[in-house]
Amino acid sequence: MKQLRAKASLGISFNKYALASFIMPILILGSVYFSIGIYPGSKLSILASDAFGQYSNFFASFNTMMKSDKSIVYSWSGSLGLNYLSFISYYLGGIFTPLVYFFDNQNMPDFIYFLTLLKIGCIGVSFCFFSSRTFCIPKWGDMMLSISYALMGFTIANSEVIMWLDGILYLPLIALGINRLMDYHRPALLFFGYFFLFMSNYYIGFMVGIYSFMYFVVRLLTDKKRYAKKFFSYLLTAILAGGASMVLLLPAMIDLKMNGEALTDIGKLKTAATGPWDLVIKNMIGVYDSTRYGSIPFIYVGLLPIIFCVFFFSTKKIPRLSKICYGSLLLVLVLSFYIEGLNLFWHGFHAPNMFLFRFSFLFSFTILLLAGFGWSNYKKEDFERIVNIFIGLLIFFLIVRIVTAKNDGYDYLSYTSFILTVLFLATYLSLFFWHHKMKSKKILLIGVFISIFLVELSINTAYLVKGIDDDWGYTNRSLYNEDYSTIQSLVKQAEKESNNFYRLENVTAMSNNESFRYGYSGIGMFSSIRNRHSSYYMNTIGFRSAGTNLQIYYQNNTLITDALMGIKYNIANKPISKAGFEKIGEEGKNYLYENQNALPMGVLTDERVYQKDVSSNPEQLLSVLSGLDGKFYRTISPKIVKIENAELTTETKYGKEILVLNAKEKGKPIKIEWKIEIDEASQVYLDILPASYENLSQTRVEINADKQQSNTSMVKTGQYYSLGNYQNKQEITAKVAFEYVDILELFEPKVLSLNTEKFAEAAKKAQENGVEFRVSGRKASAEVVTEDEQVLFTTIAADKGWKAKIDGKEVAIRTINDGVLSIMVPSGKHQIEFVYLPQGFKLGMMLSICCVVIFAGYQYLLFRNSQERKFK
Repeated sequence: MKQLRAKASLGISFNKYALASFIMPILILGSVYFSIGIYPGSKLSILASDAFGQYSNFFASFNTMMKSDKSIVYSWSGSLGLNYLSFISYYLGGIFTPLVYFFDNQNMPDFIYFLTLLKIGCIGVSFCFFSSRTFCIPKWGDMMLSISYALMGFTIANSEVIMWLDGILYLPLIALGINRLMDYHRPALLFFGYFFLFMSNYYIGFMVGIYSFMYFVVRLLTDKKRYAKKFFSYLLTAILAGGASMVLLLPAMIDLKMNGEALTDIGKLKTAATGPWDLVIKNMIGVYDSTRYGSIPFIYVGLLPIIFCVFFFSTKKIPRLSKICYGSLLLVLVLSFYIEGLNLFWHGFHAPNMFLFRFSFLFSFTILLLAGFGWSNYKKEDFERIVNIFIGLLIFFLIVRIVTAKNDGYDYLSYTSFILTVLFLATYLSLFFWHHKMKSKKILLIGVFISIFLVELSINTAYLVKGIDDDWGYTNRSLYNEDYSTIQSLVKQAEKESNNFYRLENVTAMSNNESFRYGYSGIGMFSSIRNRHSSYYMNTIGFRSAGTNLQIYYQNNTLITDALMGIKYNIANKPISKAGFEKIGEEGKNYLYENQNALPMGVLTDERVYQKDVSSNPEQLLSVLSGLDGKFYRTISPKIVKIENAELTTETKYGKEILVLNAKEKGKPIKIEWKIEIDEASQVYLDILPASYENLSQTRVEINADKQQSNTSMVKTGQYYSLGNYQNKQEITAKVAFEYVDILELFEPKVLSLNTEKFAEAAKKAQENGVEFRVSGRKASAEVVTEDEQVLFTTIAADKGWKAKIDGKEVAIRTINDGVLSIMVPSGKHQIEFVYLPQGFKLGMMLSICCVVIFAGYQYLLFRNSQERKFK
């Protein structure tokens, strides 16, 4: 198809329209943000959903790493520690991330605001570059398609997940790279496109990689005689580009294999929550349902691309073979929305956790691709065909609106969206009619055409941004940085207080990932990249990390687990009542507490720690580490003295008695008051365990006791709720309110009373056997003196990237319950060192260097051959 071949040069006009392709998406999205009160320094931040809980904290950690001696391959911040290189490959890869260097961690909301706009603008330029060399349309047409691509429904609706935008940016360059390789045998653009794609985000990179191969096959099938010889060149370039990125990809893939989740089973043929009219409705203006569970794909790219895409299939100017090949590509994507197996395939056979149909931007790109081809073939004589397409779409949209009007599954399709869609279609039809009748130069018409198109995209962008705000809520800046300076000051105070490694946790943190923001070693974390073995282990000893260990919470723990994991400091915005925790600092409304009973990173002990019933039981583990046998807890049965807004019944489930609380008045909290007889010198915990966490995602538990008040999520806190530290034997009252739940099933609540004197004695004994470690980047070192051969128990997260050395000689590492590391230490005085290097890093580095060298040689051969042909 000669008319569809790539254009040879860009010229000055490309620069002008490329600049517009960069600026206009930024101006439109920036204006929409401004309209709802988001701008640099505004009270309302751009942080919504994952942008608040994850990306703001993770970018802050990268910033800290760049400006300090922290390692790029290992982080001690989240959980007990994790492979930071793998973490970067998923969350922080890409050429734009280092720009965070020019911001302070306190200003991460502004950084993410600027980064979002910058990426959106670059996406526009990327597609303009592709369009100008692929389609035979006016330069202003390239600009319109580019702006449409930059502001398509997927990019706006999923803008909270900012790292996905990199894949969208590289897709047009990769497609153009394929074109250049197939048409001119120039593989450089494809090589660098793939390289930067895989280095930016392997998750989206997988999707783009599969799609681009399909795109190559489609082009090949349209002209097999011409393109068959290019298959080897494409395959070689793709493999070398993938190999060049192995320095990051290989460690990430190994880490994913070790710590990734199990593949999702294909349970049924049809994808859940999808309906027959999804793709039609999501092509209307301003349609937002949700990015949570039960949502449907975001595929909007504007009405004109849809028109020209339909024209691509209806015109006789385009060969039937091209229609079949490109139509098959589009059909595969459509079927992938509806067939669960195909849907899971695009997600690497792992069902996404909200933000569904993450590959739907590929559908939008395909629509724009076919629209560009259709537009390239449109002439004045095709006016009647275009009119028929407009009228057909108007009728079709009307029918769909009527059919879905009484369907609860499509209640997010408002009459406003439908009316706007019809109005813009009618306006475009009028403009086409004006174009058909006019014979003079149509500069005014082009201006009107572009203006209306930009208004359409602006309206859609505004509706989607409003949808995000309603769905997730853009958070106030104060939630991110109101206490930043005071908390940072307390973190620095803790650093000055300790010369050796320790862990710190903010009891009242706004996010589970705050340790990344402030740069301290904590427990809590919410990340798709995590050390599942250590998180699972910590779940067994009291820190809640259920299911696939996507999250681990600090809140669900006791003084014993605080001690075992070396939690030496707590920060809180209110007084806490924890035995052994002494207040040593205060900044603003935040307090710093030091735990006198915290153990160092290492403790010398015996082989009993390898027994599973010991290592997974905090009480027994402390006994072994301290050498003091006995029980630290006593179980007490609390007495219910009052119940409000609930009927209490009992039943037997799982072989145990279950308390069932049915709210009398829906929407109001269920309240229970317990009386508890406690011992002297005791830390008291109320043991509340639901029979099931299903339907409790919004449930909160508010507890008011004599010395402790709390209000936490039931799902996050888990089982143990601290009632405070008491010195005297007495009767206390615990008032508990369960909010946002109408039916609650609980195992019979108990009270755990920890003998704080006996616990403190055991902690002191364990400290005497302790080994203090110094941590520097990816290394942890210590000096050990022992009279006999002993086991060195550590709280270093188990990972095969660790190597241990005693006096410079490597020794075997043994894991404890697959969660933490230990080694055998012979008698005498020794220097211990643990060194981390991600598995596959060295091999990945060698592969990267080799693949770059091979591609450079291949490129040189192609250049030399082309020069020889030129001078023959």
